[in-house]
Amino acid sequence: MSQSQFKFANSDAEVPGNGSPPLEFTIKAPSSTDIWAKPPSTISFSAPILYKSIPLMSFKRIRVAVNAVWEKKYDQGGVVLVLNSADGGQKWVKCGIEFTHGKPHLSVVAKDNWADWSLLPVPGAMGSGTATLELVKKEDGSLWIYSVEGLEKSPIREVTWVFEEENIKDLWVGVYAARPSSEGGELPVNFGHLIIDQH
Repeated sequence: MSQSQFKFANSDAEVPGNGSPPLEFTIKAPSSTDIWAKPPSTISFSAPILYKSIPLMSFKRIRVAVNAVWEKKYDQGGVVLVLNSADGGQKWVKCGIEFTHGKPHLSVVAKDNWADWSLLPVPGAMGSGTATLELVKKEDGSLWIYSVEGLEKSPIREVTWVFEEENIKDLWVGVYAARPSSEGGELPVNFGHLIIDQH
């Protein structure tokens, strides 16, 4: 089965590597970029996303390590899954590290009609800005999100609806970086050991 090439959304940067990212690479997020949706009318989808497009049902797993110098409120980067529906709608799930309440947190957001948000401490060293995340489709059809430390995988979220959606044109599987603050210039987010498994 041919692997689709990686592409950028919301960025004119060159795709790192030769159509497929190298072991380590960086995405630079301009200021005032985000992926967020909050009632009554806030919808933002401006963050750079490096992704490959696959059929929804072929997704098995994505795993990546992420780190940066997180400084501004809501600085973030990590994994994103974007479900593009045939009528032009978008639902998405993102997880990674987000800087809030004065320090980096593990952050998960799932957007069906609107987005929710959950936070956990980053594992490891106090205030560490580094984490490895893994998203896996389970046999019962749920999407599980894990924080990975060495051989230990800690479950942090179950999202039940992703693979039940109908009329999905394609799924973007990839990584993103965002700096919602209007200050501070670009935020470089570093990624390593990206793995995407599909059927």
